Amino acid sequence: MSHAASPADRPVSAARLVLFDLDHTLLDADTDVLWCAFLIGEGLLDRSVFEARNAAMEQGYRAGTVTAAAFSGFYLSTLADRLVEDTDAMRRRFVAREVLPRMKPAALDCLNRHQRRGDRVILTTATSRVLTEPTAEALGIDELIATEAELANTPAGPRYTGRPVGTLNMREGKVERLRAWLGSADVDADAEGRAIPRADVAPSALAAAVFYSDSANDLPLLRAVGHAVAVDPDRRLRQEAALRAWPVYYWRR
Repeated sequence: MSHAASPADRPVSAARLVLFDLDHTLLDADTDVLWCAFLIGEGLLDRSVFEARNAAMEQGYRAGTVTAAAFSGFYLSTLADRLVEDTDAMRRRFVAREVLPRMKPAALDCLNRHQRRGDRVILTTATSRVLTEPTAEALGIDELIATEAELANTPAGPRYTGRPVGTLNMREGKVERLRAWLGSADVDADAEGRAIPRADVAPSALAAAVFYSDSANDLPLLRAVGHAVAVDPDRRLRQEAALRAWPVYYWRR
């Protein structure tokens, strides 16, 4: 259901840059919450300690009452002292078993239409790159902006510290990280094949950009792009979408 034609069905010029949130937008669940439950089920986290905290963190995020630092810090703490090499197989098993089967079919249809059009698709998520990189790969999304996990070099190899590094990709951080991405490297070429730096095309890119999200936590980025789309929105986003006449889609199965 929608209030307007899908941006994926508009002329190519209207949707050059297309951003998707992941949790509760493409995915009918929350990756971090699933990860915590997965580790508890594998016997790698203490159920008596983490189960209630996991539920409380999810509730706080959806209500907008938890800080970005607290949210990211809690979930990244589940990686603390784990070797990168050992974690890789585990995270891929987790994504294959718990994440990909929960993707919304209507969301995947929309994503695939944008990809077929040749739009520049970006997955932007508050969840760590550790957990979302395999998802992006499975969906054929080349560009991922996510919260980054800190690493420490040890004799056994690099380990996760359980702490974030850099700007958290959450709330206002999503705008900051996207602008940094736009200014970070060459993104296009002019008629004569010369590279155009992202910084030079950022204003027009944002003005034409589409962003799909379910959460009022993403209002800073939704307000920054030219085409905001609410997907299975929470109450606060639904109200904002009504005020701004943003299209609303209901993709949940």
